[in-house]
Amino acid sequence: MAESKHPDLTSFKALSFDVYGTLIDQNAGLLKSLSAITSQLPADHALNEEPPVQALARFREQVLALEAREPTLLFNENQAMSAVALAHELGVSLSDSVAEPFGNAPGTWAPFPDTVDALRRLGARFRLAVLSNVDNANWRSTQERQLAGVRFDAVCTAQDIGSYKPDRKNFEYLFGHCRKELGVDPDKGELLHVAKSLELDHVPAKELGLRSVWISRGGDQELEKFQGRVAYEWKFATLGEFADEVDRQFKAKGQ
Repeated sequence: MAESKHPDLTSFKALSFDVYGTLIDQNAGLLKSLSAITSQLPADHALNEEPPVQALARFREQVLALEAREPTLLFNENQAMSAVALAHELGVSLSDSVAEPFGNAPGTWAPFPDTVDALRRLGARFRLAVLSNVDNANWRSTQERQLAGVRFDAVCTAQDIGSYKPDRKNFEYLFGHCRKELGVDPDKGELLHVAKSLELDHVPAKELGLRSVWISRGGDQELEKFQGRVAYEWKFATLGEFADEVDRQFKAKGQ
């Protein structure tokens, strides 16, 4: 077996994951929800352009602004209120019957095709933890339906923590649970963080000295913006490719 071009991945005891965007196809799910707003706009409106970068960006601006104003607001409530704010900004209507389910939609968003198989393989070699900006109700729906059959040994949500990534408090909360629940010490390099978002995950990971894997999911255009602020040691296009490399390295050691 050819020697791997990647640094060693076999020494870690646990992996922590971002969920929405890394494991779950957040953009596809969000665009489906946002169609309740964008379908009311002219066909040639910027938010109806392909690819729909502006629609996602405008909604994200609303979400981040609300997080800054109300950091303890639950994720599902933030999503619904952000949708109403975006509709108001664009001068279109959004009924309560649409806005309220908008906040619970994340629990229905589909995983990427490679996610479940990759997590099952990784779970055979590492303890698995979640660090997500989600609320508990959406997480339960995702875990029970979209990620059925995958075992997570620790779950840390923004609802339980009381703040959102990239706040350092979220990662410190994760570290505490890894020590208490998993017997894994991040200070000894036993935890590896796996995520797509450079801003929410890899920037604070560098600040905290947490080693990380970037699952880019086609988002390489974001790298220039965060150049020098991130220090991930591994990069893979998909979680499946990451799991493949983990399997190769363990097999090379006869494990």
